[in-house]
Amino acid sequence: SEEEELQRIAPIVKLLVLKFPEIILSIDTFRSEVAKKCIELGAAIINDISAGEMDVTMMKTVGELNVPYIMMHMKGTPQNMQKNPVYKNVTEEVLYYFSEKIALARSYAINDLIIDPGFGFGKTQEHNFKILSELELFKNIELPLLIGLSRKSMIYKTLQTNAKEALNGTTSLNTISLLKGANILRVHDVKEAIECIKL
Repeated sequence: SEEEELQRIAPIVKLLVLKFPEIILSIDTFRSEVAKKCIELGAAIINDISAGEMDVTMMKTVGELNVPYIMMHMKGTPQNMQKNPVYKNVTEEVLYYFSEKIALARSYAINDLIIDPGFGFGKTQEHNFKILSELELFKNIELPLLIGLSRKSMIYKTLQTNAKEALNGTTSLNTISLLKGANILRVHDVKEAIECIKL
């Protein structure tokens, strides 16, 4: 619930900002009230897995807060997104989705936008790898591209292993993403990702 989400996140945001005044915190929420409260407490970025779909006041709120907004593509909701997702052409459909969402975000005066194709969110293994293979097409949007592949099932299912053993696969796909134009990597293993970027 919104109440529980705020009870969990607000004290942590407060503590981190107090202990590390220079910290840049990105808040993962699809609720505008949670976004508003966290920005008031010193967070810097809103990361919305639904790109405003799950709270119609989110974009208006982000525009008023004047903070960067990460929009992710997700087909359906977290509860039903993996129940037989179907696309005619997944990359084309995700690109079209972003063209609409960017126009909407601009109408709410959101200046700083970051896009995330949403690997694993309402997509089969085949869909995920098709987007990855065509990732350079997202450069046409001319916005920073965030990629979150870290230890995802598309890696460990393909390699017939598990999330714990998926670091090597994660590094491989992060490298491919960087070569195809990714600007930001969302990761669990920071040291390894930084090495990947440096190389």
